[in-house]
Amino acid sequence: MSQDIVERVDGLVHPETQVRDHGIDLTVGAIHEVVGPGRIDFGENELEEAEFEPHELTTRNPDDDYQWWDLDAGQYVVQYNEFMVDEGEARLLLQPRNKLMARGASHPTVTIGDHLPLMPLSVGGAGLKVKENARISTLVPVHAGPGALGDEPLDDETTVVEE
Repeated sequence: MSQDIVERVDGLVHPETQVRDHGIDLTVGAIHEVVGPGRIDFGENELEEAEFEPHELTTRNPDDDYQWWDLDAGQYVVQYNEFMVDEGEARLLLQPRNKLMARGASHPTVTIGDHLPLMPLSVGGAGLKVKENARISTLVPVHAGPGALGDEPLDDETTVVEE
């Protein structure tokens, strides 16, 4: 991964863990529930933001340094700890980590330019428990694919994106 992508992201919780060969893992800073409808129209002159409320955090053990979000099946909105500091030249792709999807949750894959959006999070089945600062997404160069990363096999966290 090129150093310029790392320089575009600030607010990393633990760079040694988050910066990997194929991308940067992003962490949960806040989870919100949508409690009031937004509005969108063709001309965008009647846009209205949805109303959000922070989802409650709980402590599993009294000695824990970090708390957990206990999410029921449904839709939520995630805010990342990290943020973009420069648009840069390369387009980036934000995608859910395989570990998130394997636990019945996901979010859309989107192209990123100069900022990280609030991300809708879909939780299915029996719900999901998310610890503060959990790594749920990966930011990768759009051109990442078999030729871009060499001939080495990709680990189970990599979703190959081919143009």
